[in-house]
Amino acid sequence: MLFKRKIYSKILPWLNKPQAIVLTGMRRTGKTTLVKQILQEVLSANKIYFDFEALEQKSIFDTSDYNSILLKLQKLGLNPARQMYVAIDEIQLLPSIASKAKYLSDHYPIKFILTGSSSYYLKHLFSESLSGRKIVFDIHPLDFGEYLTFKQVAAFPWTEFQTVPASNNYVRLQSYYEDYIEFGGFPGVVLESSAETKRKLLSEIISSYINIDVRQMADFEKISHLQKTIELLASRIGSRLDISKLAASVGAARETINNYLEFLEKTFLIFRVPVYSHSRDKTITKAKKVYFCDTGLAGFLAKVPSGSLFENTVYNQLRSFGNITYFAKHSGQEIDFILNQTSAIEVKETPTASDLEALRRRAKALKLPTHALIARRKSAQFNEYIWGGEIQ
Repeated sequence: MLFKRKIYSKILPWLNKPQAIVLTGMRRTGKTTLVKQILQEVLSANKIYFDFEALEQKSIFDTSDYNSILLKLQKLGLNPARQMYVAIDEIQLLPSIASKAKYLSDHYPIKFILTGSSSYYLKHLFSESLSGRKIVFDIHPLDFGEYLTFKQVAAFPWTEFQTVPASNNYVRLQSYYEDYIEFGGFPGVVLESSAETKRKLLSEIISSYINIDVRQMADFEKISHLQKTIELLASRIGSRLDISKLAASVGAARETINNYLEFLEKTFLIFRVPVYSHSRDKTITKAKKVYFCDTGLAGFLAKVPSGSLFENTVYNQLRSFGNITYFAKHSGQEIDFILNQTSAIEVKETPTASDLEALRRRAKALKLPTHALIARRKSAQFNEYIWGGEIQ
């Protein structure tokens, strides 16, 4: 059974516009399934799908004679007198495809739908060749609402950040939410029931990232240093990054570590969260906190504390709602997340009334109009919080 992602409805309107549709993201996030679903929406039979991992299909476009590509497309059944729809998967395997797509779409009625496994590569690749001629969609692992869809479990309407006492949804969905926290949201992992198989798939995802994507897209001298950096970052989820300490642990220069971090972020593996800049003299203005794109991957790479893994899960749930920063003072007072410069959010596995009072004081001091506790577990004595599984 094929399931529709939330981003699907955002992509569809672009089928009737001239820009090329580009889907990018980490491997195994479901780009191939999405592009095939999108192609099914095209009522015309004048369409075709290519996978560049198949050498014979890539060879059709691997030529310096751009017009010969059209002749090959005709031989495959496309009619150049009408609108053509050409979907190509794994375009990072043919670096020259951007200029070819530009030429062909400029001279013939061709709508391209393209997928590739990294924004770092694709956004540089298309920055000039298809400038103004593309719309890029970043594809991430499933959010919890999508996770439930893939599990064929009924979700419920989400009312943004209203404090609601844990309802029957907690009893009904708690085990699913715990599974989501532990194993993350890669579609293939979600659809597996065996924990052993889930871990094997996560191993394959990170192995493909390091041994294929990194080697294709970067020229790092010591891949082992990058791999060690990734493992150390997984063990530091939710912590402020100390580049000097990280460099010393890896045995690399600060500049090298900064290059690694930029690459890891631009290839969707990690996110760095900046500090809230309300009062620069009282806050730690330079250090960023790090989170992983998927808690399953993070947990596979390192022994991540339970609370940190939950905090990373909430971060991934909140990302779609807007800009996220955090607050920290030298005195040790912190707010885990500040959403859109207006909402103070604290993440607690089991929340208490004192947690809420502390959050309320800090939000008031920063003049933030709203605040909320997000909890992992139900509290018997306290109910002024949002259960994490409610965020869909």
